[in-house]
Amino acid sequence: MPNVPGLRSPYSKVGRLVYFGRMIDKIRLHARGALPADYIKNIGKAFDARACTFLRINHDELTAHVLSAATPDDAAALAWAEKTGGARSDEDCEIWCGFMMKRGWRDEGAEILVKRIKESALEAAPIMTMFDYLDFDEGRDSVTARAWEQ
Repeated sequence: MPNVPGLRSPYSKVGRLVYFGRMIDKIRLHARGALPADYIKNIGKAFDARACTFLRINHDELTAHVLSAATPDDAAALAWAEKTGGARSDEDCEIWCGFMMKRGWRDEGAEILVKRIKESALEAAPIMTMFDYLDFDEGRDSVTARAWEQ
């Protein structure tokens, strides 16, 4: 995939959560017609679905709130999600972030990760997780930047 302006790294946090900001970016980019076609088929699926399940919200409802004037920024979108689905503890969020940041490393996602790395000709990159893959595939080097520590 090419670099997609306005689409942040999955490691970037909104509040206590990784990935949530990326999902919000995808919603906004899609609404503007600026999300590449390869991304559109997975809106509301895969990691988006996992994030919504964790937050106990519906992706279509999140989309409506993100695109409405009532939810002008990421913090407001997360506040809506927490109000709608219920608050998560710090421990819940720590476990969520740890799971998501390590997805594809020695788990059932590893086979998919290897396939994606080959498809993108990124075998030489130091990719260990799906988040690493997404970053390298989009032209970011999360490993050198140690994005998981930010």
